[in-house]
Amino acid sequence: QVQLVESGGGLVQAGGSLRLSCVASGRTFRTNTMGWFRQAPGKEREFVAAISFSSSTTYYSGSVKGRFTVSRDNAKSTVYLQMNSLKPEDTAVYYCAAANTPAVQVSASYGSWGQGTQVTVSS
Repeated sequence: QVQLVESGGGLVQAGGSLRLSCVASGRTFRTNTMGWFRQAPGKEREFVAAISFSSSTTYYSGSVKGRFTVSRDNAKSTVYLQMNSLKPEDTAVYYCAAANTPAVQVSASYGSWGQGTQVTVSS
């Protein structure tokens, strides 16, 4: 089991940037693909990005590709989500999670979740 704590959310104007961090504890962090999901009010949780344990492979949803960058520092047990060119439709609670299976775009593949951090983008 991996325990996850996100930080870095906040209020930003459209076009601005934020960097989210997720610190993990637990011996399996270095073997997990890590993912970011988000959930807006009244909507289902959706996949945002994921990164393999070696950082050799990254995955992005179509709505954030080219604007968001996922990275990780295994020495610090931390995964990051750099968000640029933010839009009002990016407003959501953002969650990091540790995957248990290779289907990284499916929330059911993730066994450990953080508590989430709020991102609000004003127009």
